[in-house]
Amino acid sequence: MKSFLKFTLATIVGILLTSLIFLLILVGIISAASSESPVVVKPHTLLLADFKLPIVDRDPEMPFGSIDFMNLSAESSMGLNVILDNIDKASKDGNIDGIFMDLTTMSAGVASVEEIRNALIKFKESGKFIIAHADYYTRGTYYLASVADSIYLTPTGELPWIGLSSQSLFFKRALDKLGIDAQIIRAGEYKAAAEPFMYENLSKENREQITAYTSSIWNVMVRNVAASRSIDPKELNTLADQMTISNAKAALEYKMVDGLKYFDEVLADLKKLTSTDENRDIKTISLKKYTKVPRKEGEVNYLAKNKIAIIYAGGNIVTGEGSIGNMGADKIARTLREARRDTTIKAIVFRVNSGGGSALASEIIWREVKLASETKPLIASLGDVAASGGYYIVAPSAKIIASPNTITGSIGVIGILPNFKDFMNNKLGITSEAVNTNSHSDLGSMMRPLTKEEEALIQKEVLNTYHLFVNRVAQGRKLSDEQVDKIGRGHVYTAEDAKLIGLVDDFGGLEKSVKIAAEEANVTDYRIVEYPRLESPFDTFVKQFTNDVRIKIINKELGTDYKYYKQLEAIKSMQGIQAIMPFDIELF
Repeated sequence: MKSFLKFTLATIVGILLTSLIFLLILVGIISAASSESPVVVKPHTLLLADFKLPIVDRDPEMPFGSIDFMNLSAESSMGLNVILDNIDKASKDGNIDGIFMDLTTMSAGVASVEEIRNALIKFKESGKFIIAHADYYTRGTYYLASVADSIYLTPTGELPWIGLSSQSLFFKRALDKLGIDAQIIRAGEYKAAAEPFMYENLSKENREQITAYTSSIWNVMVRNVAASRSIDPKELNTLADQMTISNAKAALEYKMVDGLKYFDEVLADLKKLTSTDENRDIKTISLKKYTKVPRKEGEVNYLAKNKIAIIYAGGNIVTGEGSIGNMGADKIARTLREARRDTTIKAIVFRVNSGGGSALASEIIWREVKLASETKPLIASLGDVAASGGYYIVAPSAKIIASPNTITGSIGVIGILPNFKDFMNNKLGITSEAVNTNSHSDLGSMMRPLTKEEEALIQKEVLNTYHLFVNRVAQGRKLSDEQVDKIGRGHVYTAEDAKLIGLVDDFGGLEKSVKIAAEEANVTDYRIVEYPRLESPFDTFVKQFTNDVRIKIINKELGTDYKYYKQLEAIKSMQGIQAIMPFDIELF
């Protein structure tokens, strides 16, 4: 008993000491992350942009929101809004000589890369330089690097210029082996969200649309790289088809890069460009830290009474308040309602980055978007993807602005009700029996197949939802139901193609959307406010800590197969009729 008490006491003391140390470390990290003291930039400073952190639409801005609890570091993601603002700020900062991009790694969507690229092109108008270097360029990082004045590659590095690929995963054979019947009902032959459970290969319609939108994205990339590098677009496609760029030497030979240099050699060049003595270090500031550098007086009127609200809506669309990675209909609807009623907010920019989700949740958000657009200018800014339910909710907007590479459309709906009866009976030896008061009281049970009457009922409701979706788009885009149905049926488009058929008004990113909103509201003196309001530090801590640890452990175990896990997780969250579109384009 003495030994037991001794070891028990030692264990308790150990836990307390460990907890105390962790708390002290956490307090230190929070203090560092939440420091609001402005940063002063010295003359001839270089802005470092490495984009190693995952890029999200909106920067967390909260002390806990920018902490990576898994690695006990003070940064876990970076907002596109902050990146764009800092690039613009640097172009006007006399102490910033130029930008150096370390592009060996990057995690961002296609449209986000496009917005950053356009911001860098505008930055060059200030007369300042941009230098890019990488040990290995992916298609995405090279696309971004192509705007630089000089592109360098490590002599033994690679630049795989081979085009784009979209990978589809099919579960049909696995479900058959397990004895699981997916029981799928859909409206629209192009509505491919259900195909992984229906077929073992791509359908003719799905192959057609995937070919169209991947080709559209690739064509935009080729066109822009050709313009930046003064290379004929036909030659770029030939190089991709023949896999000509197989090593660094070939990349230099075909003018894809300007030189093969190691990192230290690039630093030597940067010292000359920043007038730095060769025996001294270059004065640098990271893109993240540059956020704390205040703008020059007069650039922004922080006291302006008029406001333009940017409302961010990202992730799968679900009912309720939502969670990390999901867009809660109640939360977004409430935010839109508050912005509509606030008389100091003169216009709204609705930034959407979603592949859709619950049709019911989409309708709830749609209603508030419609009410807001009837009260004040509401401009939709589409991110990497705003398709299916993600397009449903922006349909009433006064104007829809998107990057040419934004994935959009997918006007269609599906219903999935799995039948686990054979799996449970034959594989696990589990049987079930229901006692009903009426003929169809157990409709929705996953332990039996649908009857013909039930299937007909669900088919009717799916079609009703589809027709409602079509009508919502028709009203918002001032088209007939017949016109929308013709371009709908679940068909996915890039914004470049969507603009030709009336689903998108103009090309541009968040910055252009804000300018259009200001013009529509006829205001020149305004400040930007961002919504939804961020959570309390404690709530953010609990949610991010539990979510980050779980996700990072799974990500580490699955590696490149993590994307398939995410697809399955999205499927698990489906409830009711869905307006959703899965896709996967290999860019990085």
